[in-house]
Amino acid sequence: MTAREFAVLRLLVQRRGKPVTRDQFLDLVWGLGAGITTRTVDNHIAMLRSRIEANPSWPRWIRTVHKVG
Repeated sequence: MTAREFAVLRLLVQRRGKPVTRDQFLDLVWGLGAGITTRTVDNHIAMLRSRIEANPSWPRWIRTVHKVG
């Protein structure tokens, strides 16, 4: 697991049970003005799922709340 993936996972654990928006990931994990796109967040979440989910297509631990986070 990369340091950035760990930071994403840590934020998810800290906010357990609450959706985290892409903008919150960008601000809290990458920092303001990092020039990172929301697609980067999606890619990191996908990589994390592939590492920790038994079936990433049907995630148990990291779920998407469409239109929220």
